[in-house]
Amino acid sequence: MISGAQYLVKALQEEQVEILFNYPGAATIDIMDELYKQDQVKVILPRHEQALAHAADGYARSTGKVGVCMVTSGPGATNLVTGIATAYADSVPLVCITGQVDLGLMGNDAFQEVDTVGIVRNICKYAVTVRDRKDLGRILKEAFYIARTGRPGPVVVDIPKNIQKAMGSDEYPTEVNIRGYKPNMAVHVGQVKKACSIISKAKRPLFLLGGGVSISGANQLMMDLIEKTGIPVVTTLMGKGAVDTRHPLYLGNVGIHGGYAPNVALTDCDVMISIGTRFNDRITGKLSTFAQHCKIIHIDVDAASISKNIKVDIPIVADAKLAIEKLLEYIEPHDLGDWPEQLQQLKAERPVTQADEEGLTPQTVIDYINNHYDRPIVTTDVGQNQLWTTQFLEVQGQHQMLTSGGLGTMGYGFPAALGAQMGNPDKRVFAICGDGGVQMNIQEFATAMHYRLPVTLIVLNNGFLGNVRQWQQLFYDKRYACTNLMMDESSIVTRDIIDNDGFEYVPDFVKLAEAYGAKAMRITKVEDIEKGFQLADTFKNGPTLLEFIIPTELNVLPMVPAGKSLSDMLLKDKK
Repeated sequence: MISGAQYLVKALQEEQVEILFNYPGAATIDIMDELYKQDQVKVILPRHEQALAHAADGYARSTGKVGVCMVTSGPGATNLVTGIATAYADSVPLVCITGQVDLGLMGNDAFQEVDTVGIVRNICKYAVTVRDRKDLGRILKEAFYIARTGRPGPVVVDIPKNIQKAMGSDEYPTEVNIRGYKPNMAVHVGQVKKACSIISKAKRPLFLLGGGVSISGANQLMMDLIEKTGIPVVTTLMGKGAVDTRHPLYLGNVGIHGGYAPNVALTDCDVMISIGTRFNDRITGKLSTFAQHCKIIHIDVDAASISKNIKVDIPIVADAKLAIEKLLEYIEPHDLGDWPEQLQQLKAERPVTQADEEGLTPQTVIDYINNHYDRPIVTTDVGQNQLWTTQFLEVQGQHQMLTSGGLGTMGYGFPAALGAQMGNPDKRVFAICGDGGVQMNIQEFATAMHYRLPVTLIVLNNGFLGNVRQWQQLFYDKRYACTNLMMDESSIVTRDIIDNDGFEYVPDFVKLAEAYGAKAMRITKVEDIEKGFQLADTFKNGPTLLEFIIPTELNVLPMVPAGKSLSDMLLKDKK
């Protein structure tokens, strides 16, 4: 007979959890005491619960394992909410353990009491309060199973204090049998054959790949499929890395910030094979004009995602890896004429580039990473920094680019990079952030220094909340309401200001990083990029911050305005 707290620790060990991201509190103190007595599960103490969730998320995405975190009741649980929603939107497997007041106090407005399950039930796969000690093992076993199977996602287990203290069996379940949850583990071969028949008659077929390809670990199989068929490939923002981005059949990202050639391909194809994507509004643009003249084959592990936004012709409910294996078995290559060459020519004629810009640009920074590091892990924050990274970063496989694509969570990039570094201690990890979002979890410098994590934090500083400002520039006559983060709210960052060292910003990121004991450097010229990365390369005992100053009105292009079709791309800034 062991206590509930002891049992939880045993469950973590049985599930082979390597790292637990934890912030303490009264409602979890008994569990922490048991964790203190063992050394199989490493306990990491970040500096904020939201950052803790993002770190677990980054760990999960970069390793393919379930990320595990724990917080106390009340404000500890509510601080976790954004991280849970972020993981849910992007299908990231997390088990989130929350402490709770005694069962007898629940509903009585006790100290640090909130209805955790009620708050999170719509932003996770499953949430449950443990109400009987004898159910604890079953619930924990089910939590890990639910998190990693089907369409992965976060599961929240709320454990009251009296359940943690209650005595019970130490036997941990070995099997899971949930009557209402049976993930599809097979592929309907008949549907696959129908799909192959349609593809065989296509003159302009196209693969549209989403995040599901990498989540299922089907990257190499997908490479085999495009090699066999010769069919061109485009990806969603979350799908980048599904195939090697340097492959000649890869055209780029689609959607409202997609490239010209990928969006034209999506508009002109006659058969679209979509794998592991939900067809959200960032991909489709105006729904009524999307894919009007093509047949759509949609493969997704989540039946609810098929025909939810776009009506499809051949639905296949299956894990991406299993479905691609079957496609490889039954599909036969056929002559596509000059369709692939036309698209490659279009890509060459209308590239996504900032080559026409003078001086330091996000592309010159990201190109340095592309040219000097072998398959690094790169996380992003949200905004222009994210979009530039997804445009210019070369990705060669799964677990390499981590970004909040569904929820669009500012503050995600830095703590996610720390979680990724912990899960991949031998890899180079970069976080690319904007000057706004990075401040939302800047306190995690303390975590990075404490655990000596050599993450390189890249801050693209244009003095503004850049993505919103871009919309204000293009569609609101440059009325920059609440987006200027500089001391002088009437100014913008220009090349002249940068060249004359006239840029002033609060905080001073270099001094702030150095106050934590990290290394840091501000960079304003192309010729100094190498010096900055060399500084990061040589400092192994903690993070390095590289602040790159760029002009305010440097925009992310192409761009599809709100409510417009993919064919209505803006290729250049409005004058």
